[in-house]
Amino acid sequence: MALEQDLAALLGPKGWLTEDTGSYQTDWLKLQSHAPLGVARPQSTAEVAGVMRLAHAAGVPVTPQGGNTSLCAGAVPGAPGHVILSLSRMNKIEPVDPLAFSVTVEAGAVLASVHQIVEAHDLIFPMHLGAEGSAQIGGLIATNAGGSHALRYGMMQDLVLGLEVVTPDGRIWNGLRPLLKDNAGYQLRRLFCGSEGTLGVVTRAALRLYPAPVSRATALLAVEDFETLVRLGAGLRRDLGEFISALEFFCESGLEMLLRNVSGLDYPLSERTRAYVLVELSTSARGIDLSSMLEEALGAAFETGLIVDGAVAANDTQRAAMWHLREEMPEGQRLEGAQVKHDISVPVAGLSQFIDAMEAELEVILPGVRLNPFGHLGDGNIHFNLSPPAGMPDFGDNKAALSYCLYRSAEQAGGSFAAEHGLGRSKTTFAQQLRSPEERDLMAAVKRALDPENLLNPGVILPAENPQE
Repeated sequence: MALEQDLAALLGPKGWLTEDTGSYQTDWLKLQSHAPLGVARPQSTAEVAGVMRLAHAAGVPVTPQGGNTSLCAGAVPGAPGHVILSLSRMNKIEPVDPLAFSVTVEAGAVLASVHQIVEAHDLIFPMHLGAEGSAQIGGLIATNAGGSHALRYGMMQDLVLGLEVVTPDGRIWNGLRPLLKDNAGYQLRRLFCGSEGTLGVVTRAALRLYPAPVSRATALLAVEDFETLVRLGAGLRRDLGEFISALEFFCESGLEMLLRNVSGLDYPLSERTRAYVLVELSTSARGIDLSSMLEEALGAAFETGLIVDGAVAANDTQRAAMWHLREEMPEGQRLEGAQVKHDISVPVAGLSQFIDAMEAELEVILPGVRLNPFGHLGDGNIHFNLSPPAGMPDFGDNKAALSYCLYRSAEQAGGSFAAEHGLGRSKTTFAQQLRSPEERDLMAAVKRALDPENLLNPGVILPAENPQE
Protein backbone atom coordinates (compact mmCIF):
# COMPACT_ATOMS: atom_id res chain seq x y z
CA MET A 1 0.00 0.00 0.00
CA ALA A 2 1.38 3.40 -1.00
CA LEU A 3 0.51 4.99 2.35
CA GLU A 4 2.56 2.43 4.26
CA GLN A 5 5.55 3.05 2.03
CA ASP A 6 5.20 6.81 2.36
CA LEU A 7 4.93 6.64 6.16
CA ALA A 8 7.93 4.32 6.37
CA ALA A 9 9.95 6.75 4.25
CA LEU A 10 8.84 9.72 6.35
CA LEU A 11 9.38 8.18 9.81
CA GLY A 12 12.08 5.54 9.39
CA PRO A 13 12.13 2.03 10.90
CA LYS A 14 11.75 3.24 14.50
CA GLY A 15 8.98 5.61 13.59
CA TRP A 16 6.75 3.28 11.57
CA LEU A 17 5.80 -0.05 13.17
CA THR A 18 3.74 -2.77 11.55
CA GLU A 19 4.64 -5.67 13.85
CA ASP A 20 4.16 -6.22 17.60
CA THR A 21 1.49 -3.53 17.83
CA GLY A 22 -0.59 -5.27 20.52
CA SER A 23 0.19 -2.78 23.28
CA TYR A 24 -0.85 0.09 21.02
CA GLN A 25 -4.04 -1.39 19.59
CA THR A 26 -5.57 -2.67 22.88
CA ASP A 27 -7.21 -0.28 25.32
CA TRP A 28 -6.37 0.01 29.03
CA LEU A 29 -9.32 -2.15 30.14
CA LYS A 30 -8.72 -4.66 27.32
CA LEU A 31 -12.22 -4.21 25.94
CA GLN A 32 -11.23 -3.29 22.37
CA SER A 33 -8.44 -4.37 20.07
CA HIS A 34 -8.27 -3.81 16.30
CA ALA A 35 -5.17 -4.38 14.19
CA PRO A 36 -3.96 -1.06 12.77
CA LEU A 37 -2.40 -0.42 9.40
CA GLY A 38 0.60 0.50 11.52
CA VAL A 39 1.79 2.68 14.37
CA ALA A 40 3.31 6.06 13.49
CA ARG A 41 5.79 7.31 16.10
CA PRO A 42 6.90 10.79 14.97
CA GLN A 43 9.67 12.73 16.68
CA SER A 44 8.60 16.26 15.74
CA THR A 45 5.60 18.41 14.96
CA ALA A 46 6.69 18.49 11.32
CA GLU A 47 6.54 14.69 11.21
CA VAL A 48 3.09 14.70 12.84
CA ALA A 49 1.94 17.12 10.13
CA GLY A 50 3.46 14.84 7.49
CA VAL A 51 1.59 11.83 8.86
CA MET A 52 -1.69 13.72 8.86
CA ARG A 53 -1.21 15.00 5.28
CA LEU A 54 -0.44 11.52 3.96
CA ALA A 55 -3.31 9.84 5.82
CA HIS A 56 -5.72 12.60 4.80
CA ALA A 57 -4.77 12.25 1.13
CA ALA A 58 -5.22 8.46 1.34
CA GLY A 59 -8.53 8.72 3.21
CA VAL A 60 -7.25 6.55 6.07
CA PRO A 61 -8.46 7.26 9.65
CA VAL A 62 -5.92 8.26 12.31
CA THR A 63 -6.21 7.51 16.04
CA PRO A 64 -3.98 9.77 18.19
CA GLN A 65 -2.58 8.08 21.28
CA GLY A 66 -0.77 9.26 24.39
CA GLY A 67 -0.07 6.88 27.27
CA ASN A 68 -3.11 4.75 26.31
CA THR A 69 -4.54 5.05 29.82
CA SER A 70 -8.05 5.99 28.65
CA LEU A 71 -10.79 4.21 30.59
CA CYS A 72 -13.29 4.79 27.77
CA ALA A 73 -11.35 3.22 24.86
CA GLY A 74 -10.74 6.65 23.39
CA ALA A 75 -7.13 6.10 22.32
CA VAL A 76 -7.42 2.91 20.26
CA PRO A 77 -8.97 2.35 16.82
CA GLY A 78 -12.62 1.41 16.57
CA ALA A 79 -11.99 -0.71 13.48
CA PRO A 80 -9.06 -2.41 11.71
CA GLY A 81 -6.83 -0.53 9.32
CA HIS A 82 -6.44 2.81 11.10
CA VAL A 83 -3.10 4.51 11.62
CA ILE A 84 -2.30 4.80 15.32
CA LEU A 85 -0.43 8.05 15.92
CA SER A 86 1.65 7.60 19.07
CA LEU A 87 3.17 10.76 20.55
CA SER A 88 5.41 8.81 22.94
CA ARG A 89 8.68 9.83 21.23
CA MET A 90 7.78 13.53 21.46
CA ASN A 91 8.55 13.87 25.16
CA LYS A 92 10.83 16.90 25.45
CA ILE A 93 10.36 19.31 28.33
CA GLU A 94 11.68 22.79 27.62
CA PRO A 95 13.43 24.92 30.27
CA VAL A 96 11.09 26.06 33.02
CA ASP A 97 10.28 29.77 33.11
CA PRO A 98 10.24 30.51 36.87
CA LEU A 99 9.32 34.17 36.34
CA ALA A 100 6.25 33.42 34.20
CA PHE A 101 5.38 30.27 36.19
CA SER A 102 5.12 28.20 33.02
CA VAL A 103 6.79 25.41 31.09
CA THR A 104 6.35 24.23 27.51
CA VAL A 105 6.35 20.48 26.92
CA GLU A 106 5.79 18.11 24.04
CA ALA A 107 2.60 16.06 24.05
CA GLY A 108 4.36 12.79 24.84
CA ALA A 109 5.91 14.04 28.09
CA VAL A 110 4.82 11.82 30.97
CA LEU A 111 3.06 13.62 33.81
CA ALA A 112 5.43 12.27 36.47
CA SER A 113 8.42 13.58 34.48
CA VAL A 114 6.87 17.04 34.34
CA HIS A 115 6.37 16.91 38.11
CA GLN A 116 10.01 15.99 38.64
CA ILE A 117 11.39 18.72 36.37
CA VAL A 118 9.32 21.60 37.74
CA GLU A 119 9.77 20.59 41.38
CA ALA A 120 13.50 21.17 40.96
CA HIS A 121 12.57 24.86 40.56
CA ASP A 122 10.38 24.89 43.69
CA LEU A 123 7.29 24.86 41.49
CA ILE A 124 4.47 22.39 40.94
CA PHE A 125 2.23 21.36 38.09
CA PRO A 126 -0.86 20.56 40.17
CA MET A 127 -2.37 17.71 38.12
CA HIS A 128 -2.38 14.46 40.08
CA LEU A 129 -4.01 11.15 39.23
CA GLY A 130 -3.37 7.44 39.63
CA ALA A 131 -1.84 6.92 36.17
CA GLU A 132 0.65 9.81 36.37
CA GLY A 133 3.58 7.43 35.81
CA SER A 134 2.29 6.61 32.30
CA ALA A 135 -0.28 9.28 31.37
CA GLN A 136 1.05 11.78 28.85
CA ILE A 137 0.34 15.50 28.69
CA GLY A 138 -1.30 15.31 25.27
CA GLY A 139 -3.74 12.66 26.46
CA LEU A 140 -4.52 14.63 29.61
CA ILE A 141 -5.33 17.66 27.47
CA ALA A 142 -7.39 15.58 25.05
CA THR A 143 -9.55 14.24 27.88
CA ASN A 144 -9.51 17.47 29.93
CA ALA A 145 -8.36 15.45 32.94
CA GLY A 146 -9.37 16.48 36.44
CA GLY A 147 -7.59 14.57 39.17
CA SER A 148 -7.53 14.95 42.92
CA HIS A 149 -6.59 18.66 43.06
CA ALA A 150 -9.17 20.06 40.63
CA LEU A 151 -11.10 21.66 43.50
CA ARG A 152 -8.27 24.15 44.00
CA TYR A 153 -6.49 24.32 40.65
CA GLY A 154 -9.16 23.38 38.12
CA MET A 155 -9.29 20.92 35.25
CA MET A 156 -6.61 20.49 32.58
CA GLN A 157 -8.17 23.30 30.52
CA ASP A 158 -7.43 25.64 33.43
CA LEU A 159 -3.77 24.59 33.49
CA VAL A 160 -3.13 25.02 29.75
CA LEU A 161 -1.94 28.46 28.70
CA GLY A 162 -1.26 27.71 25.04
CA LEU A 163 -1.23 24.88 22.52
CA GLU A 164 0.38 23.78 19.29
CA VAL A 165 -2.00 21.60 17.27
CA VAL A 166 -1.82 19.76 13.96
CA THR A 167 -5.12 19.80 12.07
CA PRO A 168 -6.65 16.75 10.36
CA ASP A 169 -5.32 17.87 6.97
CA GLY A 170 -1.79 18.46 8.27
CA ARG A 171 -1.69 22.19 8.95
CA ILE A 172 0.02 23.47 12.12
CA TRP A 173 -1.66 25.96 14.45
CA ASN A 174 0.85 27.65 16.76
CA GLY A 175 -1.10 28.92 19.74
CA LEU A 176 1.79 28.57 22.19
CA ARG A 177 1.20 31.90 23.86
CA PRO A 178 1.83 31.40 27.62
CA LEU A 179 -0.74 34.02 28.61
CA LEU A 180 -3.54 34.03 31.14
CA LYS A 181 -5.34 36.73 29.15
CA ASP A 182 -5.67 36.19 25.42
CA ASN A 183 -9.14 37.07 24.16
CA ALA A 184 -8.35 37.70 20.49
CA GLY A 185 -11.24 35.61 19.23
CA TYR A 186 -12.58 32.17 20.06
CA GLN A 187 -10.75 30.28 22.82
CA LEU A 188 -9.28 27.63 20.53
CA ARG A 189 -7.03 26.16 23.20
CA ARG A 190 -10.10 25.33 25.29
CA LEU A 191 -11.83 23.83 22.27
CA PHE A 192 -9.08 21.24 21.91
CA CYS A 193 -9.10 20.48 25.65
CA GLY A 194 -11.54 17.61 26.02
CA SER A 195 -11.85 16.96 22.26
CA GLU A 196 -10.26 13.49 22.68
CA GLY A 197 -8.19 13.71 19.51
CA THR A 198 -11.19 14.23 17.23
CA LEU A 199 -10.48 17.81 16.13
CA GLY A 200 -6.68 17.99 16.01
CA VAL A 201 -3.49 16.48 17.38
CA VAL A 202 -1.92 18.36 20.29
CA THR A 203 1.85 18.39 19.82
CA ARG A 204 3.06 20.92 22.41
CA ALA A 205 1.54 22.75 25.35
CA ALA A 206 2.45 25.70 27.55
CA LEU A 207 1.45 24.69 31.08
CA ARG A 208 0.65 26.84 34.09
CA LEU A 209 2.79 26.28 37.20
CA TYR A 210 2.35 27.25 40.83
CA PRO A 211 4.74 27.83 43.75
CA ALA A 212 5.56 24.61 45.57
CA PRO A 213 3.92 24.23 48.97
CA VAL A 214 6.18 24.75 51.94
CA SER A 215 3.78 23.01 54.31
CA ARG A 216 0.87 20.58 54.21
CA ALA A 217 -1.64 19.18 56.69
CA THR A 218 -3.55 15.99 55.93
CA ALA A 219 -6.28 14.12 57.79
CA LEU A 220 -8.36 10.98 57.32
CA LEU A 221 -11.84 11.17 58.80
CA ALA A 222 -14.59 8.60 59.36
CA VAL A 223 -18.22 9.76 59.17
CA GLU A 224 -21.51 8.04 59.79
CA ASP A 225 -23.10 8.32 56.34
CA PHE A 226 -22.99 10.18 53.03
CA GLU A 227 -25.30 12.96 54.21
CA THR A 228 -22.84 13.72 56.99
CA LEU A 229 -20.02 13.45 54.46
CA VAL A 230 -21.51 16.27 52.39
CA ARG A 231 -22.16 18.45 55.44
CA LEU A 232 -18.62 17.92 56.72
CA GLY A 233 -17.12 18.74 53.32
CA ALA A 234 -19.09 21.98 53.11
CA GLY A 235 -18.05 22.95 56.62
CA LEU A 236 -14.37 22.31 55.94
CA ARG A 237 -14.54 24.41 52.78
CA ARG A 238 -16.10 27.29 54.70
CA ASP A 239 -13.63 27.07 57.58
CA LEU A 240 -10.44 26.41 55.62
CA GLY A 241 -11.21 28.10 52.31
CA GLU A 242 -8.43 28.44 49.78
CA PHE A 243 -6.01 26.37 51.87
CA ILE A 244 -7.83 23.15 50.90
CA SER A 245 -5.94 21.54 48.05
CA ALA A 246 -7.80 18.20 48.05
CA LEU A 247 -11.08 16.91 49.45
CA GLU A 248 -11.58 13.23 48.59
CA PHE A 249 -13.97 10.52 49.74
CA PHE A 250 -14.42 6.76 49.67
CA CYS A 251 -16.79 4.24 51.23
CA GLU A 252 -16.68 1.20 53.50
CA SER A 253 -17.36 -1.34 50.75
CA GLY A 254 -14.37 -0.06 48.79
CA LEU A 255 -12.20 -0.04 51.90
CA GLU A 256 -13.14 -3.65 52.61
CA MET A 257 -12.09 -4.76 49.13
CA LEU A 258 -8.90 -2.71 49.34
CA LEU A 259 -7.72 -4.09 52.68
CA ARG A 260 -8.68 -7.63 51.63
CA ASN A 261 -6.81 -7.56 48.32
CA VAL A 262 -3.87 -5.15 48.64
CA SER A 263 -1.16 -5.82 51.18
CA GLY A 264 1.01 -3.31 52.99
CA LEU A 265 -1.69 -0.70 53.60
CA ASP A 266 -2.21 1.02 56.93
CA TYR A 267 -5.69 1.97 58.17
CA PRO A 268 -4.92 4.48 60.95
CA LEU A 269 -8.34 4.77 62.63
CA SER A 270 -9.96 2.59 65.31
CA GLU A 271 -13.52 2.98 63.98
CA ARG A 272 -15.02 1.72 60.70
CA THR A 273 -17.97 3.66 59.31
CA ARG A 274 -19.95 3.97 56.09
CA ALA A 275 -17.95 6.82 54.54
CA TYR A 276 -14.54 8.48 54.80
CA VAL A 277 -13.03 11.88 53.96
CA LEU A 278 -9.44 12.66 53.07
CA VAL A 279 -8.70 16.37 53.40
CA GLU A 280 -5.41 18.09 52.66
CA LEU A 281 -4.32 21.68 53.15
CA SER A 282 -1.28 23.24 51.54
CA THR A 283 0.32 26.65 51.22
CA SER A 284 3.38 28.19 49.64
CA ALA A 285 3.33 31.04 52.16
CA ARG A 286 5.67 30.73 55.11
CA GLY A 287 4.55 31.33 58.66
CA ILE A 288 1.08 29.79 58.31
CA ASP A 289 0.32 27.02 60.81
CA LEU A 290 -1.82 24.68 58.73
CA SER A 291 -1.81 21.93 61.35
CA SER A 292 -3.37 24.20 63.96
CA MET A 293 -5.94 25.44 61.43
CA LEU A 294 -6.91 21.89 60.51
CA GLU A 295 -7.04 20.65 64.09
CA GLU A 296 -9.26 23.58 65.11
CA ALA A 297 -11.68 22.91 62.25
CA LEU A 298 -11.76 19.18 63.00
CA GLY A 299 -12.26 19.82 66.69
CA ALA A 300 -15.38 21.84 65.95
CA ALA A 301 -16.66 19.09 63.64
CA PHE A 302 -16.09 16.47 66.36
CA GLU A 303 -18.07 18.55 68.85
CA THR A 304 -21.05 18.77 66.52
CA GLY A 305 -20.97 15.03 65.83
CA LEU A 306 -19.97 15.25 62.16
CA ILE A 307 -16.86 13.11 62.70
CA VAL A 308 -16.87 9.65 64.31
CA ASP A 309 -13.11 9.13 64.19
CA GLY A 310 -10.12 10.80 62.62
CA ALA A 311 -6.37 11.16 62.45
CA VAL A 312 -4.03 13.94 61.33
CA ALA A 313 -0.83 12.86 59.59
CA ALA A 314 2.19 13.60 61.77
CA ASN A 315 4.73 13.23 58.95
CA ASP A 316 5.12 12.54 55.24
CA THR A 317 5.04 8.77 55.78
CA GLN A 318 1.65 8.93 57.45
CA ARG A 319 0.41 11.37 54.81
CA ALA A 320 1.45 8.98 52.03
CA ALA A 321 -0.25 6.07 53.80
CA MET A 322 -3.53 8.02 53.94
CA TRP A 323 -3.29 8.90 50.26
CA HIS A 324 -2.60 5.27 49.36
CA LEU A 325 -5.95 4.29 50.83
CA ARG A 326 -7.69 6.65 48.43
CA GLU A 327 -5.45 6.12 45.41
CA GLU A 328 -5.51 2.31 45.57
CA MET A 329 -9.32 2.09 45.58
CA PRO A 330 -9.42 1.05 41.89
CA GLU A 331 -6.74 -1.61 42.44
CA GLY A 332 -8.54 -3.13 45.42
CA GLN A 333 -11.69 -3.54 43.34
CA ARG A 334 -9.80 -4.82 40.29
CA LEU A 335 -8.27 -7.61 42.36
CA GLU A 336 -11.73 -8.49 43.67
CA GLY A 337 -12.71 -9.69 40.18
CA ALA A 338 -15.13 -8.48 37.53
CA GLN A 339 -16.14 -4.83 37.70
CA VAL A 340 -17.75 -2.09 35.65
CA LYS A 341 -16.44 1.46 35.98
CA HIS A 342 -18.46 4.69 35.85
CA ASP A 343 -17.22 8.27 35.98
CA ILE A 344 -20.08 10.66 36.75
CA SER A 345 -20.66 13.97 38.48
CA VAL A 346 -23.63 15.32 40.42
CA PRO A 347 -24.20 18.60 42.28
CA VAL A 348 -22.38 18.23 45.59
CA ALA A 349 -25.49 19.08 47.61
CA GLY A 350 -27.29 16.10 46.09
CA LEU A 351 -24.46 13.57 46.36
CA SER A 352 -25.89 11.73 49.37
CA GLN A 353 -29.39 11.44 47.94
CA PHE A 354 -27.97 10.24 44.64
CA ILE A 355 -25.90 7.45 46.20
CA ASP A 356 -28.79 6.32 48.39
CA ALA A 357 -31.16 6.28 45.40
CA MET A 358 -28.70 4.31 43.31
CA GLU A 359 -28.35 1.66 46.00
CA ALA A 360 -32.08 1.00 45.74
CA GLU A 361 -32.39 1.23 41.94
CA LEU A 362 -29.36 -0.89 41.10
CA GLU A 363 -30.47 -3.54 43.60
CA VAL A 364 -33.66 -3.96 41.58
CA ILE A 365 -31.67 -4.55 38.38
CA LEU A 366 -29.18 -6.98 39.95
CA PRO A 367 -29.90 -8.06 43.54
CA GLY A 368 -26.73 -8.11 45.61
CA VAL A 369 -24.70 -5.88 43.27
CA ARG A 370 -21.87 -4.28 45.24
CA LEU A 371 -21.40 -0.51 45.00
CA ASN A 372 -18.08 1.27 45.43
CA PRO A 373 -18.60 5.03 45.08
CA PHE A 374 -15.47 7.11 45.67
CA GLY A 375 -13.90 10.22 44.25
CA HIS A 376 -13.72 13.98 44.56
CA LEU A 377 -16.03 15.39 47.21
CA GLY A 378 -15.26 19.01 46.42
CA ASP A 379 -16.61 18.86 42.85
CA GLY A 380 -19.15 16.03 43.05
CA ASN A 381 -17.18 13.69 40.78
CA ILE A 382 -18.03 10.08 41.70
CA HIS A 383 -16.21 7.04 40.38
CA PHE A 384 -19.27 4.84 40.83
CA ASN A 385 -17.75 1.42 40.25
CA LEU A 386 -19.70 -1.82 40.63
CA SER A 387 -18.78 -5.42 41.45
CA PRO A 388 -21.10 -8.38 40.89
CA PRO A 389 -22.87 -9.99 43.85
CA ALA A 390 -20.61 -12.08 46.10
CA GLY A 391 -20.16 -15.51 44.58
CA MET A 392 -21.03 -14.41 41.03
CA PRO A 393 -18.18 -14.27 38.49
CA ASP A 394 -19.71 -11.47 36.41
CA PHE A 395 -22.77 -9.28 35.82
CA GLY A 396 -24.51 -11.61 33.39
CA ASP A 397 -26.57 -9.57 30.94
CA ASN A 398 -27.03 -6.63 33.32
CA LYS A 399 -24.00 -4.40 32.60
CA ALA A 400 -25.70 -2.11 30.08
CA ALA A 401 -28.82 -1.72 32.25
CA LEU A 402 -26.74 -0.89 35.32
CA SER A 403 -24.71 1.70 33.43
CA TYR A 404 -27.72 3.30 31.80
CA CYS A 405 -29.47 3.58 35.15
CA LEU A 406 -26.49 5.39 36.66
CA TYR A 407 -25.93 7.66 33.68
CA ARG A 408 -29.61 8.58 33.23
CA SER A 409 -29.98 9.29 36.95
CA ALA A 410 -26.87 11.50 36.99
CA GLU A 411 -28.27 13.56 34.11
CA GLN A 412 -31.67 13.81 35.79
CA ALA A 413 -29.98 15.02 38.98
CA GLY A 414 -28.44 17.93 37.10
CA GLY A 415 -25.08 16.18 36.73
CA SER A 416 -23.14 14.49 33.94
CA PHE A 417 -22.59 10.90 32.90
CA ALA A 418 -19.01 11.81 31.89
CA ALA A 419 -17.06 13.78 34.49
CA GLU A 420 -13.32 13.53 33.86
CA HIS A 421 -12.69 10.43 31.72
CA GLY A 422 -14.42 11.72 28.60
CA LEU A 423 -16.66 9.74 26.25
CA GLY A 424 -14.16 7.74 24.22
CA ARG A 425 -15.84 4.97 22.26
CA SER A 426 -17.59 3.32 25.18
CA LYS A 427 -19.96 6.20 25.97
CA THR A 428 -20.97 7.55 22.55
CA THR A 429 -24.19 5.52 22.54
CA PHE A 430 -25.12 6.88 25.95
CA ALA A 431 -24.40 10.40 24.70
CA GLN A 432 -26.82 9.90 21.84
CA GLN A 433 -29.46 8.73 24.30
CA LEU A 434 -28.95 11.25 27.08
CA ARG A 435 -27.88 14.56 25.53
CA SER A 436 -30.29 16.83 23.67
CA PRO A 437 -30.46 16.93 19.85
CA GLU A 438 -29.34 20.57 20.00
CA GLU A 439 -26.20 19.69 21.95
CA ARG A 440 -25.38 16.78 19.65
CA ASP A 441 -25.95 18.94 16.57
CA LEU A 442 -23.60 21.65 17.87
CA MET A 443 -20.84 19.13 18.51
CA ALA A 444 -21.35 17.55 15.09
CA ALA A 445 -21.10 21.00 13.49
CA VAL A 446 -17.75 21.64 15.19
CA LYS A 447 -16.51 18.23 14.04
CA ARG A 448 -17.61 18.89 10.43
CA ALA A 449 -15.88 22.28 10.42
CA LEU A 450 -12.50 20.94 11.57
CA ASP A 451 -12.57 17.38 10.24
CA PRO A 452 -15.09 17.24 7.37
CA GLU A 453 -13.85 13.84 6.17
CA ASN A 454 -14.25 12.35 9.69
CA LEU A 455 -10.78 10.80 9.56
CA LEU A 456 -9.47 11.84 12.99
CA ASN A 457 -10.45 9.37 15.71
CA PRO A 458 -13.83 8.53 14.16
CA GLY A 459 -16.31 6.99 16.59
CA VAL A 460 -15.00 8.92 19.58
CA ILE A 461 -17.43 11.45 21.14
CA LEU A 462 -19.67 11.23 18.04
CA PRO A 463 -20.91 8.09 16.21
CA ALA A 464 -18.52 6.53 13.72
CA GLU A 465 -20.54 7.44 10.63
CA ASN A 466 -19.55 10.53 8.71
CA PRO A 467 -20.99 13.58 10.52
CA GLN A 468 -22.04 14.99 7.15
CA GLU A 469 -24.46 12.14 6.59
